[in-house]
Amino acid sequence: MPSPAPTSRATIGIRSIRSSENLNHKDTEVTETVIGAAIEVHRHLGPGMLESVYEAALAYELVQRGLTVERQKSVPVVYKGLSFDEGFRLDLLVNNQVIVELKCVDALLPIHEPQLLSYLKLTGLKVGLLLNFKVPVLKQGIKRLAN
Repeated sequence: MPSPAPTSRATIGIRSIRSSENLNHKDTEVTETVIGAAIEVHRHLGPGMLESVYEAALAYELVQRGLTVERQKSVPVVYKGLSFDEGFRLDLLVNNQVIVELKCVDALLPIHEPQLLSYLKLTGLKVGLLLNFKVPVLKQGIKRLAN
């Protein structure tokens, strides 16, 4: 039996925050690849694992799909000209252009979106994905945010 055709963003129910009109083709291509890989990971592992397991599996899937991935990338915060290494760590940085923030929570909280938007602002990147793996079907846990 042939595999089904790729699913469009509208069909899988991705909620976009802010305007995605400013995203270039490469950003869109990378986010779609990340989403496809995340769905593959969720199909195999289901919703009951630790965030670190999903992070490792997703990083593997993305590398297999030809993307570069940095896990737990440290990003300093600059405050009044001082750089603090205690800034934050990105779960995944894909192709040096897309931040992927992973969650394994019963429900995304109001703070999760501003957290990712802060990461985008501080890094100067345009797009990030918020992926919550603790859902029955991953499409319920995907949000694409643009800075």
